[in-house]
Amino acid sequence: MANTTAVPLLATDPGYLFWAPLGSTPPANTVVGSVFTDAWPVAWISLGATEEGSNFNWQTSTEPITVAEFLDPIRYIATGRTGSIAFALASIHAVNLKRALNGGTLTTTGIGATSMTTYVPPATGQEVRAMIGWESQDATERLVCFQCFNTGQVSIARRKGADNANIPVEFSLEQPATGMPFQYATAGVGRLGA
Repeated sequence: MANTTAVPLLATDPGYLFWAPLGSTPPANTVVGSVFTDAWPVAWISLGATEEGSNFNWQTSTEPITVAEFLDPIRYIATGRTGSIAFALASIHAVNLKRALNGGTLTTTGIGATSMTTYVPPATGQEVRAMIGWESQDATERLVCFQCFNTGQVSIARRKGADNANIPVEFSLEQPATGMPFQYATAGVGRLGA
């Protein structure tokens, strides 16, 4: 019997991560030659390198409806859902720490080689939400998370040798003012699937 399994369309490489203030315009998703060709709008800042790429998570919570006459549930009802995107930023600097801790205040004094910047985290209730974007390195996939809040523990480990420090985050998705929490887009027909 001949193998009828199609060669899988693999997805490799960590891609690129972006951060933007809440309410920023997402990319237009212009496609030419089966790839995205438009740049991310100026409000979207590259987050740079990560320790091991990123993980997008989405889970729907359910409860079964049962009746006495059947052993199996008659139906499952969605009772909630959660989503997040997690990564560890390799660039250690004050602005990335501010992003990881949901805002706060940066104060810079002096200029050039005599400048100093201090960071103070936000007061409780003064945290800010942000948007997180991701694009595959082959420019065939994009993900926009419209309202995110870092709910992960920021634990920066300092160790000897080549074990570099990083800023771990897990941005949880919230319901934005309008629309859905995220949008996933693919370029061309190759990533559409069958």
